[in-house]
Amino acid sequence: MKNIKDYDLEALKQEFIQIGEKPYRAEQVFKWIYVEKVTNFDEMTNLSLELREKLKQMYGMYNFNIIKKQESSDGTKKYLFDVLDENAIETVLMSYHHGYTICVSSQIGCKMGCKFCASTGIQFIRSLTSGEIVEQILAVERDNDIRISNVVFMGIGEPLDNYENVINAIKIINNQKGINIGARHISISTSGLVPKIYQLAEENIQCTLSISLHATTDEKRSSMMPVNNRYNIQELLQACKDYIEKTNRRISFEYALAKDNNDNLEDAKRLVKLLKGMICHVNLIPINKIDNGKYIKSSNENIIKFRDYLNEHGIVATIRRELGSDIDAACGQLRRKNKIENGGSVYGK
Repeated sequence: MKNIKDYDLEALKQEFIQIGEKPYRAEQVFKWIYVEKVTNFDEMTNLSLELREKLKQMYGMYNFNIIKKQESSDGTKKYLFDVLDENAIETVLMSYHHGYTICVSSQIGCKMGCKFCASTGIQFIRSLTSGEIVEQILAVERDNDIRISNVVFMGIGEPLDNYENVINAIKIINNQKGINIGARHISISTSGLVPKIYQLAEENIQCTLSISLHATTDEKRSSMMPVNNRYNIQELLQACKDYIEKTNRRISFEYALAKDNNDNLEDAKRLVKLLKGMICHVNLIPINKIDNGKYIKSSNENIIKFRDYLNEHGIVATIRRELGSDIDAACGQLRRKNKIENGGSVYGK
């Protein structure tokens, strides 16, 4: 059965025309789902009983179930959702003074194999549909009776490896007649799929692009991120420069600091040289220790020194606030832990 949440508004109008309904009915359904947050067709009371029955026969609402939820002392909440096909994904809700930010997954598992990421130990199953991406927002809003103000595609999976579904999900999230989160409040993180960065530049959407850089030499980056063997630092940064020129949007570079690996003064100097002249921001991340991982967090002293060096040499850099450190903070940890606790079943049944 088709997931009605897979359609952006224009596609839903076309779908309704094909099934013999007026396009304005699609707008009504869209509002019920994304504004009123209903979970079944029976609640759509301005639709006729006949139309509601028709929709129930043709489409599913696919509301996620919560398998497990963890809450940190800092207010961060981490969800393990049942995506209704014997698989599970993680979603994280973070509270800031400016509102609520949700970190969504884009795939079940990940192909990228980054050595510092807990998702590396999770077998890639499939990409999420647009509706499954959007449902993470709806499910978290329902559970907390809140409105999400910022969305980051930084959960499990490589968003640009699920390009079409992610772009379509952004259209749904951004639509003023639906969830209505501004594009500038949506961030896409990529490990560096260069062709997709060029494609994204042509989309003319105002979302923020975040690049997982994490190293300043190809040798070191390839050891941390196998994707660098396909698209090296030079190719990646050229794509970033072209993206900035095309969109006039600042890029954010993610840099996870690992002790005795990429956190020394020479790395800072090389990073300044690589990024000089670009409209960018560097987000320094105290790395999360994962089970059987070889990387550990850099010292607070080194992290501060690294940040200060970048700022002193013209590269705007901040240190990401550590959230959820007491609830399996790294992407993939909760899913891996649940699998172990339930005898190999990620789903937990």
